[in-house]
Order: sequence, then structure tokens, then C-alpha cells
Amino acid sequence: MRFATFLFSNLLILTSLHAGNLRASASKVDITPKDSQWLMGYGARQSIKVHDPIFHRIVLLDDGAAQFVLVSSEVCVFSPVVYDEVAKEVQREFGIAPEKFWWTTTHTHSAPEVGPPDVYDILLKGRSDHPWNREYLALVKAKLMEGIREARSKLVPTRLGVGTGMSNANINRRAMDIDGKVSLGLNPDGPVDRQIGLIRLDRQDGTPIALIANYAMHGTVLGGKWLEISGDGPGMVSDYVEKKLGAPVLYINGAAGNIAPIYSVNDTARLGHLSQFGVLLGDKILAGNRNLQTADGPVQLVARQRIIETPRRDGLGWNDALASYAATSATGTPLVRIPVRFLRINDLILWASPVELFCEIAMDVRGRSPFRNTFYFGYTNGWLGYLPTAQAFKDGGYEPTTSLVTPQVEEQFTTGVMTTLFEMIR
Repeated sequence: MRFATFLFSNLLILTSLHAGNLRASASKVDITPKDSQWLMGYGARQSIKVHDPIFHRIVLLDDGAAQFVLVSSEVCVFSPVVYDEVAKEVQREFGIAPEKFWWTTTHTHSAPEVGPPDVYDILLKGRSDHPWNREYLALVKAKLMEGIREARSKLVPTRLGVGTGMSNANINRRAMDIDGKVSLGLNPDGPVDRQIGLIRLDRQDGTPIALIANYAMHGTVLGGKWLEISGDGPGMVSDYVEKKLGAPVLYINGAAGNIAPIYSVNDTARLGHLSQFGVLLGDKILAGNRNLQTADGPVQLVARQRIIETPRRDGLGWNDALASYAATSATGTPLVRIPVRFLRINDLILWASPVELFCEIAMDVRGRSPFRNTFYFGYTNGWLGYLPTAQAFKDGGYEPTTSLVTPQVEEQFTTGVMTTLFEMIR
């Protein structure tokens, strides 16, 4: 039987978990570069200055048996190879296995490139025809390790709360014209996931350690003509809520593959109403937080991974650095290997993958999940491009034509995820 729900004026659905043995901590580390950088997310372009600083925000959980690290970085995407390298360092220095080290990105399109292009170069040739910045990658790695060290030094007994809210700050971006052609735009009639997943960690005296806010929205308030480093909409929201809350706020993007901010790809922050996202989304997060209750009790962190193999789209090359993300079927079909991570925290399940997932898939999983709360973390542990629905492949448009995969992927991916969820409920 599902937990009873209460509808508040802010549309918060309240639940709570218990955390008697749980310890947690949080840290925030600046990764703003001091010089001009190539920006990721649109055509190749270089930054001219910093509009707002960008950060790693880190939460560390410890249930007494194992530790789990969640990182939210204000960058666009990075190669899975970059994640793998850092995961090895994390395991070597801290003894935390890769299954319990999740590195997500907010997907701002106004942040520097991080590491080699790899998948980006396979799918979007021409955007990465310049040397990638090894110094900036070294900074990002060093700051991440620094942030984990800081978090490990600050672990305290913790109360845990989970809930959901809603915001209308996003919109489907697959606009269909009268001729049936789909292009990037705004589609108010298209599917969209407006749920905010909320996880709050409190000290025993009730003061907040961190708030995790999970919401699906591309970091594209600012467009390709914008040349200033910025956290875009997600970064603005994190900063706004942090100033009100007095603790780090990790913006964890969701299944935003076909979801844009309601003001999108603008030339300036003013035209993009960037600060208004504090009202549209930040205030909804704060409203949910006010009604969120934390409590004590036993907590167990259970992690799992499933590799989902699916056919690779015809005509694509590959990169030897990505060998562990490729395979060949018994019939000779080239395959993509998509790692999907799961973390069970009592009756909450978090699941994550390194793709830009279409929202319909995440909402379908959530609706059929055996867990009381099911939150999807997108852009996690690297980037393997878009993962659209079968219908989107039929309709065409930007995302299916710049994807690694085929129309089979929706069924294979969903089946793999649902199988794991039901295995983990036992």
C-alpha cells in the first residue's frame, strides 16, 4: 500500500524517511576558471568573462556500513571516460566504489568544456575542432577531490526527509509544425515532467546540512550568442535557494532530453528573465522545503548497477577511448552499453544514467515503480547523448538524429530499469 499523501497549497506531496544511524555532510567548491574557455552546449565559442561563478556541490552519506557520494557540477556534459578516471581516484583514495559515487551535471550550456569530446565529437562533428583544455580538467578533478575530502571531515548524525513539489518553470521543446516536422522550440501541448523531487538532510538540532532538488530542465535560458560563464537557470536557482536556506543546494537535473526552460536560448540574461527562475522554481523549492519533515530512524544505503545493451545507430563511428561502452551482438550488430545506477534509501529509490532521457520514459518508470518515491537523476557519470522515445524517432527532429541509439532503446531501457526496481524491492 502506498503511503498516505496530503495535498498542500503548494502541491507538495509529503513523505519522510528515518535516519537514526545516518551521518551526512555537504561541501561547495568553486570551479570558476580564471581565463577564457571554450564553452560547451552550442556551436564552438569562447568565453569573454564570468557572469556568475560555477561550483561543485557535494553531499556525502554514511549509513555505518558504506558511504555514498553525490556530486552536482555546474557544467554541461563530459565524457564517460572522465567519470571513469575520477571514479578510480575516488575509490583509491576514499575506498568508495564507483556504484556509490555519482557525478551529475546541471547541464548549463554556458560553462567550460571538461575533458576530451569523445561522444560529443561522434554526434556533433565540427563543434570540437580545437584542442581541449587539460589545465581546466585538472582543476575540475582536483576541486572535486578537495570537496569530497572536506565533506568526509564534516560528517554528523543526520535526520532525513523526502518529498515532492511542482513547478511550471519548464516546457516541452519539441515543436511540431503544420507539415508535421519537429524542430527545437516550445510545445505547450507536449509531455513535460514538472515534479520537483526533494531530499533534505538536517543536523540533529534541525539546522540544514543540504537540500537536493531534482527537476528536469535544460540549462538553456541563455543561448549560443551568450559568451559569459554562467550556471544558467539551474545555477541561478541553486544560488537563490542557498541564500534563503543557509546550506548547499544541489540541483540535480532529471529527464530533460525534451524539456526546456519556459524562457529559452536568449541572447542576454534580461531577455531570458534569468532571475525570474528564482520565483518560478526557486520559490517552489522553498515552499516544498517548508513543509518537508525530517525524522530519525534506521537507514540503509543499497546500491546496484545494470548495464543495458542496445543497438547503435547506423553510420556512426566510434572512439577507442569508449571501448567499455561498446559491444557487438551475436549477429554482429554494434551495441551501446548504457550503465544505469540505482540507490535504495529505505522506501526511496534513486536511479541515474549518463543520457539525456526523454521525460515520458522517466515518468512511466515512476508511475510503475514499487517504491514510495522514485527520483531520476539525468546527466550522471558522463554523457552518451539523447535517449528518446520510440515515437520521437518516428516524428524526427534534432534529438533522434543526434542520438547514438535506435527506436528499440525505449523498450529495452525501460524493461531493464523496471526489472532492477522490482529486484531491489525484495
